[in-house]
Amino acid sequence: MKIKFLLLFLVTGLFFSCSSDSDDDKSKEDSIVGVWQAYELKVNNDTASDDEKNARDLLAFLTAKECYVLSFDFKQDLTIIIENSIQYLEIGLNSEGNGFDIPCPTEKDTETTVYVYADGKLTYTDEYQQEISVDVTIDGDVMTLDAADLDIPNLNAGGQLLFKRK
Repeated sequence: MKIKFLLLFLVTGLFFSCSSDSDDDKSKEDSIVGVWQAYELKVNNDTASDDEKNARDLLAFLTAKECYVLSFDFKQDLTIIIENSIQYLEIGLNSEGNGFDIPCPTEKDTETTVYVYADGKLTYTDEYQQEISVDVTIDGDVMTLDAADLDIPNLNAGGQLLFKRK
């Protein structure tokens, strides 16, 4: 009788300890909490406008220099800190004087607001008190959203904007 009771106790313990692991992994994978940096703009080369292609190339150039001009810091308390230095981009001559360079901006605009993230939709209020709502896809440490829906000046061309979790 004691052996049956002990066996039942062990099986029950194993059942409950195994079932909670997958729930924890799933919630971490779907979580938006963390610092996300824009690193790529995907556009369709056949249909993209010149503005969209220029924004893609600019973001790729800066990312290669580990310069991130747009980041979202999603906190557990449902606040978000948005850092945006796109407005401060300047084109200058490279050090050899035979071409152009775009240095990483040293200035940035910082905005703190609240957000809601549920069922793949991110909603927050921008600095102009406009509600921004975008569909978000998170795959591990990569977040994808429509750049036009984000409504950030000079980066609101079409295409998919990709962020990586820092």
